[in-house]
Amino acid sequence: MDNFRFLDEVSALLAARYGRWTCGWEWSVHNGGPVGAWCCDAHSIGGPQETAARVAACLLEWRDWLEYLAERFDDLAPPPGSTGEDRSWHVERAATRLVTTVIDRTGTAGGWYGLCTTTLTWYVTSTGLAPQEAAAAVRAAIGGRFESWTEPAPALVESVGEDLAVRLTGCRFFRER
Repeated sequence: MDNFRFLDEVSALLAARYGRWTCGWEWSVHNGGPVGAWCCDAHSIGGPQETAARVAACLLEWRDWLEYLAERFDDLAPPPGSTGEDRSWHVERAATRLVTTVIDRTGTAGGWYGLCTTTLTWYVTSTGLAPQEAAAAVRAAIGGRFESWTEPAPALVESVGEDLAVRLTGCRFFRER
C-alpha cells in the first residue's frame, strides 16, 4: 500500500469513527503543521502496533492543538457590541498572537504559512464571518508575504494583523504616536 493511500484510509477511518475534527492528525511539524509525533511516512509508518500507537499519539496531539486554539479564539474574540475601532484592535491583536503561536509551534518549517492561513481563517470564522469570506480576507492579508523556513520580522507579522483587521472592520484602531 502506498503511503498516501495509507494516510487517506486512516484519515477516513478516524473521521468516520470520531468526526471531521480528526482531519489533520498527520500534519507534521516537518511539513508546516502542529503535530510533532508524525515525522514523515517513511519514518512514521512501521509495524502495525507501532504505527497504531503513533497515529493515536498524533490524534491526541492534533486534538490538543484544536482545543488550545478554541481557548485562544475565545480569549481573543472582540466583545459583543464592540465599536469598529475596538473590533479592529481585537482582530489585529489576535492575528499577531496567532501568527506568533504558529511560528513557535512549527519553527517555520516548510509550508508553515499554510497552518497560519488555516488558523487565522478559523479565528475569523469563529467571530462570525462566513468561511469563504474569512479565507479570502486572510489570503489577501497575508498576500504571499510569508515563506517556508523563514521567520517573518515582527513588523511583517504586525502588518499582516493590521491588514486583516482593516479588511474585516474597515477601520484602523487609534494609536498614540
